[in-house]
This record gives sequence, C-alpha cells and structure tokens, in this order.
Amino acid sequence: MDLIAAALLGVVQGLTEFLPVSSSGHLILARAFFGWDPGRFGIAFDVACHVGTLLAVVAFFRADIVRLVAAAPGALSGRDGEYERLGRLIIAGTIPIVIVGGLFADLIEGQLRSPAVVAATLTIGGAGLVLAERVGRKSRDARSLGYGEALAIGCAQALALAPGISRSGATLTLGLFLNLERASAARFVFLMSLPAIVAAAAKEAIDFSEVGMAGLPVTLLAVGLVTSAIVGYITVKFFVRYLAAHSLEVFAYYRFVLAAVTVVWLLTR
Repeated sequence: MDLIAAALLGVVQGLTEFLPVSSSGHLILARAFFGWDPGRFGIAFDVACHVGTLLAVVAFFRADIVRLVAAAPGALSGRDGEYERLGRLIIAGTIPIVIVGGLFADLIEGQLRSPAVVAATLTIGGAGLVLAERVGRKSRDARSLGYGEALAIGCAQALALAPGISRSGATLTLGLFLNLERASAARFVFLMSLPAIVAAAAKEAIDFSEVGMAGLPVTLLAVGLVTSAIVGYITVKFFVRYLAAHSLEVFAYYRFVLAAVTVVWLLTR
C-alpha cells in the first residue's frame, strides 16, 4: 500500500508542479483525503519528489540551460546577448522568493498547510487566471520584458509559497496581465522556477539532515522520485505545446471544482 501511495503522490507532484493548479495544495489534499501518514511521506519524500520534477524541467529545457550557463560570465559583466539578458531577468525574478522564503518559511509551513487554506487559495488563483485570460492581449514575447517586470513576476512566484496558489499559475497570470504570449511566458517562468525548485529541494534536504537518516524508506523515495520525474517531463512537454493555442481557463474551472469538493469534504467530516 505504501508503494502505491508513493507512486500516486509522485504522479500528483509531477502533474501539478508545472500545471497552474498547485502541487503543494494537491499533496496536502491527497494526504488529507486518503488519510496517508504525513510522517511516512514527510520531508524526505518531498525532497525526492522535488528532485524528480527538477530533473524533468532540466531535461526538457536542457538546451536553454546549457546556453544560460555558458552566458553566465557575460550576464554578470553586463554583456547584452539574448541569454545574458535572460540570465539577468531570471536573477531579478528570483530575488522576491529568496526574501519571502527566508523571512516567512516557518509561518508558511506552520500555519498555511491546511485543506481550508488550500480551498481558499485555489479559488483566488482560479479567479486570477480567468481575469488574466480575458484582459491580457497576449501580444508580447518574454524577451521584451524589463527587469522591473521580471521582478514583478518574481513577486507572483513568491506568493505561490502559500499552498494552493501555484507557482506556474501565479507567474503565468501576471505574465498574461503583462500581455505576454502564453507559450513565451511559460518558457520564461519555467526557466525562472529552476532556482526556486533547487532552493526548495535544498531546504528540505537540510531539514531532513537535521532529523537524521534513521528508518529512511529508500524504496518509497525512489518511487516518488522516478514517478515525479517521468510524469513531470511529460507534463511540461504537453503543457508548453498546449499553451500555443489554448486558454488557461480550463485549469481555473478545475481549481473551482476542487475547491468546492474540499469545502464539502470539510463540512461533512
């Protein structure tokens, strides 16, 4: 049963890390709905799943990542090439989550990880997606972003530390409000998410090292990592193609339905 649960949680992480529906919110709800022991699938398991989705996005955007690494010296020295500038935009967009995560991580982990909070944030995020789809002109390429706009998208990413908001949902919403094309916005926000995913995995790994290695369920971790990596890669590939010609509103309606189901579940427990 534990292996099945680990595989299902890995699938949930791989699907929802990149779709605008919130991976952290889904993991909280899955554990609550099915009564899975959070101690059994706790910090170590979260690390494994984050590593899996990190591998997925690195594999999909490997060509861009290689170019960004090669352009890093030029980005720091102020050179004005395409990938040098993209690197600086990513740095600007990463600043808010570093500050917010550093200052409020304990509050977020201790006070906001509940089904009731997830139901509320799912609804708020869904409303933002609908409004952004209907207001945004979708006429800009992400390469035209200014540093202030990248910083603003980074602030949206920082808001997604609250479970249920969704990193991709919040950043794509703001990208649409800035009139970015969906697919171009997705490429930028997924590349910008890399430092945040690395930081999340590193923080969880540090927390886990403080707890210790006793009783480590290696098989469960392997199942979570592999399933989240495979499903994550497939999800990114599908989602980027989907955005070329489709609206994000379907994900907003899914968020509304899941929020309603969560409220009913809370009221009938």
